Amino acid sequence: MLRNKPVHEDRTRALLELLYHVSREVATALDLRTVLQRVLFEAMRNVGGERASIVVLDEAGKPLDATIVYGHEFHEHTTQQLRDTVERGLAGWVVRERKPALVLDTSRDERWLRRADDSSAKTGAKSAICVPLLAREKLVGVLTLVHSIPNAFNEDHFELMQAIADQAGVAVLNARLYTESQRQARVMTALAESAASINTSLRLDEVLQRILNQTIQALQVETAAIALTDAQTGELVFHAATGQNAGNIIGLRVPAGEGLTGAITHDGRALAVTVTDSDKNFPDLKRFGGIRPRAVAAAPIQTQAGLIGILEAINPISGAFDSDALLVLTGLGSLAGTTIQNAQLYEQLNSAHTRYRELFEDNIDPILITDWQGRVLEANRQARLLSGYANDELRKLSIDQLHDVVWSQTGEAFALLHNSESHAYESLLHKKDSGTIPVEVHVRRVEFQASDSLQWMMRNISERKALDALREDLTAMIYHDLRSPLSNIISGMEVLDELLDAKDESARAIVRIANNSTGRIQRLVNSLLDLNSLESGQPIGEQSIADVASIIQQSLRDVAQIITSRRQHVESVLPDQLPPVWVDVDMIRRVLTNLIENATKYTPGNGHIQIGAQVAGEWLELWVKDDGPGIPATEHEHIFNKFTRLRGRDKSTGLGVGLAFCRLAVLGHGGRIWVESREGEGSSFHFTLPLATAQQIVVKAR
Repeated sequence: MLRNKPVHEDRTRALLELLYHVSREVATALDLRTVLQRVLFEAMRNVGGERASIVVLDEAGKPLDATIVYGHEFHEHTTQQLRDTVERGLAGWVVRERKPALVLDTSRDERWLRRADDSSAKTGAKSAICVPLLAREKLVGVLTLVHSIPNAFNEDHFELMQAIADQAGVAVLNARLYTESQRQARVMTALAESAASINTSLRLDEVLQRILNQTIQALQVETAAIALTDAQTGELVFHAATGQNAGNIIGLRVPAGEGLTGAITHDGRALAVTVTDSDKNFPDLKRFGGIRPRAVAAAPIQTQAGLIGILEAINPISGAFDSDALLVLTGLGSLAGTTIQNAQLYEQLNSAHTRYRELFEDNIDPILITDWQGRVLEANRQARLLSGYANDELRKLSIDQLHDVVWSQTGEAFALLHNSESHAYESLLHKKDSGTIPVEVHVRRVEFQASDSLQWMMRNISERKALDALREDLTAMIYHDLRSPLSNIISGMEVLDELLDAKDESARAIVRIANNSTGRIQRLVNSLLDLNSLESGQPIGEQSIADVASIIQQSLRDVAQIITSRRQHVESVLPDQLPPVWVDVDMIRRVLTNLIENATKYTPGNGHIQIGAQVAGEWLELWVKDDGPGIPATEHEHIFNKFTRLRGRDKSTGLGVGLAFCRLAVLGHGGRIWVESREGEGSSFHFTLPLATAQQIVVKAR
C-alpha cells in the first residue's frame, strides 16, 4: 500500500491539474459557440475519441444549439439532427434519465441511434461516452464522445469524462445565458430603433415606408412588404413594399385563408418557411412578379381590435433566417399595428376636418364659431357676405355685437349650451353698414380645431318675415274689413227671416242657407281675431261653467247642412253624465266645429264620423274621429302650424288657420291637443279641457 500511495497521489494531482486547466479554458470565454468548442477539444485531448458533440438545452429541455467535431474540424448540423439525437439517441436517454452512459459496443446497445455509417459496410460498431451537463441542479446540455473502435473507453475514461462535464456545466449555462442576453439586447435594440423611427410620422404612407425600411435593416432581407385587410372582402391587399422588384407586389390581393398569409391570420403568430419550386403549400408567395422567393418570414400586424394585416420579409441575404428573425419580426408587427392604426385614425380625422371645413365654408347659411366668451374665431363665406365684415374684422367682434342674443335661450355666459343640444331663436343680425337682417339662430356646442367652441348658424329669414307680414296684412284686412259689413248682413238676415211669410218654404230655405254661410264666415273671422290675440300672448277671455253635450250639439247644428249633403253618419260616444267644464264657450264651440268640418271634408260620402268624450283625471278628453285617408306620421306636428293645410282626396282648401286656432285655443285653456292617425286608416283628433271645480260650481249656483 505504501508503494501505491504515491501513484494515487500522482493521479489525483494530475486530475486536479486537468480540471483546473479545463475550468480555466472554459471560464475565460462567454460566447456560447467558443465555450462549446473548448469543452469538446479538452474532452478529446484528455479522454480520447475521434469525434465529439455537445447539445445545449433551453429551460424547457429542448435543443437550443449544438457543436459537432470530427477530428479537428467542426461540422454543420441541422435542426432535424438535433431533434433525432435528443429524442431517439443515446443523448436522449441521458437527458431523460439525467445519468451518464458508457457504451463499449454501440452495435449491442439499443440506446444508440443507428446511422448510415454504423452499418458493417462502413465503420461499424463504436464505443461512446455520454454525460449530462448539470449546473445548479439544472440540466443544461449533454456531452458525447465517440471512438470508432469498440471497447476503446473504460471506467477511467468514463470517470474523467464526468469530471470534465462537472466543470463544463456552469460554463455552458453562463455562456447560454450570456448569449441569450446578448440576443435579447440585439432584439430590443432593433425594436427600440424601429419604434423611434416608425413613430416619427402620422402620415400612413410614410409610416408604412418606415416600417419596411426597419424590416429590411433589422432582418437583412432583399424585399419587405405590408398587406392590410380589406374590410369589405376580407382579402389581404399589399399597400406598400420596398427592396428588389417591390413595385410588382403593390396592389396584389390574396384571398383570406390562402397560403402563408392564411396560416398567419389563422394562428396569429409569426412563421418562417423555405420555398421550393415544387412547393404547392404557399401559392400566395409565387404571385410576386420578378421575385423568386427562397425563404419568407411573415408576422401578423395586430391591434386591440384584432388582426389588420401582415408584415412579410422575403429572401434573407444570408440565405436563411436566424433564430432571432421571428422574434424581431413579431416585435415589428406589434409596433406596426399600433402605429398604422394611429396613422389611419389621424388620416380619418384629417379627412373629417377637411370635409367639415368644406361644408363649413360652402354652407348656404352664415356660420360663425366662437369661444365660450363669445369671441369670434372663424366665419364662413356666407357670414362674411351677409354681415359685410371681412374675416379679420369679424375676429375682433363678439357674437353679441353681431346679433341680439336671446339670453333666455342661451343662459348667462352661455350656461344653457353646455349640454351640446341645439338652441334656436329669432333675432336681428347687425350689418357693418348699420343695417339689420332678421335671422333664425341655431347655436350648439362643437369641437373646433381641438378646442371646445360654439357654433352659431344664422339663417336669413327676411323672405319669410316679409311673407308673414303679407299674411298678417291679408288676415287683418279680412277680419277688419269684413267684420262690420258681415255684422250688418247677419242682422239683415235676421230681420228678413222675421218678415218672410211662414208658408214660403223656398224663401225660408234660401235664408237658412245664407244664415249658415254667414255663420261660417263669422266663425272664421272670430277665429282669426282669437288667433291673433292668442299669438300675442293674451289670456282666454270670459270663462264659465259649460255643459259639453250642449256645445257638441250646437257644433253639430253648425255643420249639419254639410253632413246632410254628403250623406255622412255621425256617432256620439258620450257617457250618460258628463261633468261640466270651465271654458270660453264660444271659443270651444268653434274648436269643435272646426274639427268636425275637417272630418266632413276628408270623410268620403256615406262615411262615418265619431264624436266622443271621457273623463281623464281633472280633465275631460274629447275627440273627433273620421274614416278618411289618414295623415302621415311625419305631418302630425306640422298640421297644427298656421297656414298649414291638410290635403283632401282631391285638392287643398281653406286658409290653413283652423287647426292653428284649435291648438292655441286649447293651450290657452291649459289643455293639450294631438292627432292619432295612420295612412289609410282615418284620423282621430283629441284635446283636453279643464273640469269645473267644486268651488266654481258653488259660485255659479249662488
